[in-house]
Amino acid sequence: MIALGQRLAARGHDVTLETWRRWKPEVEGAGMRFAAAPEYQVFPTRGKPLKPYQAAVRAAQETRPLVRELAPAAVVSDILTLAPALAGELEGAPVATVVPHVFPHTPDDHPPYSFGARPPRTASGRRLWRSLRGPVGAGLRRGREELNAARARLGLKPLDRLHGGLSRGLCLVGTFPQLEHPRAWPSWARVVGPLLWEPPAQEVELPPGDEPLVLVAPSTSQDREHRLLRATLAGLADAPVRVLATWNRRAPDPPVSVPPNARLVEWVSYARTMPFCDLVVCHGGHGTVVRALASGVPVLACPNAGDMNENAARVDWAGVGVRLPWRLCRPRTLRLAVGRALADPLIGARARSLAGWAAASDGAERAAEEVERFAAGAAATRENLKLGGWDSNPQRLG
Repeated sequence: MIALGQRLAARGHDVTLETWRRWKPEVEGAGMRFAAAPEYQVFPTRGKPLKPYQAAVRAAQETRPLVRELAPAAVVSDILTLAPALAGELEGAPVATVVPHVFPHTPDDHPPYSFGARPPRTASGRRLWRSLRGPVGAGLRRGREELNAARARLGLKPLDRLHGGLSRGLCLVGTFPQLEHPRAWPSWARVVGPLLWEPPAQEVELPPGDEPLVLVAPSTSQDREHRLLRATLAGLADAPVRVLATWNRRAPDPPVSVPPNARLVEWVSYARTMPFCDLVVCHGGHGTVVRALASGVPVLACPNAGDMNENAARVDWAGVGVRLPWRLCRPRTLRLAVGRALADPLIGARARSLAGWAAASDGAERAAEEVERFAAGAAATRENLKLGGWDSNPQRLG
């Protein structure tokens, strides 16, 4: 969202970004206005956390005055932050969605999102996935019921469709099209490419030598015991590679043993470091994966939670890296997987081709252009319908 907002601001728009207070310096440094988002306890804690849709209702009510004040030409909301979209709808503002990963709305004859399975190659495979849509769809239907209950509490009409968090006006998918399975795309979805941004970081010294450089880039939210970091450092201790590893400001306890061919640092700039690497070992978080591929570097993904399994499957399917199941996250298997990834010249060639695509297709620029068209089109529609009380200036974006 910072990448998109920064690009819109650079194109002359008045952009307000509502997010957590910790990001205020970065938001303002990117040329945007900062607005503090409501912050609640949602996930299980020792206190009394709100359920997700309870938090969405309260946050939408608290965000609505900001939307009313700004009267934006468009509200652009992350798929995981439903409240701004609801607040925008309450105020009659056009709402677009940003999906910062691969598209979660899969065809009926494809594996459901997050299964981490390849698309079917035969008619029987397509029939199999269609037959599983009923049981799998139960979760989506329950999500629709919870969303509609939240909408009812806000005075909004219920939705008949599944995936109600995806705007049918404009949905920006911030990933590589090469990671998306072939499909018939809905008219409201646009795969714009990765939306890349990272916080400032100091330079780090690379391990000396000429051997291939392997970057270990663990998740910042998963794997609290640093299992991937420990297994990789142990597995590559005497391998003919150099290793740069980061613990991402979550100090390992107990400390990690660092072999002579490795350096372990607190934090590293992926944008400045990955172009010098030959392989990135990670959990498969989307941001890390696309940053590596935009740098022309193959990925070894060992997925742990969330969307990581799906991202790892797409990396393997696209031939730009290697997938290692979490249950096999051990020193020996990681060493074998690293060797396989480094030894296959086609994997490296495909990763470099994605870097070429990224260099010629700026995701933030394409997304900004889509938002501009969406806002202008919505304003023109309102003018044609002669709806009153709307500021149709497309220069104000929220």
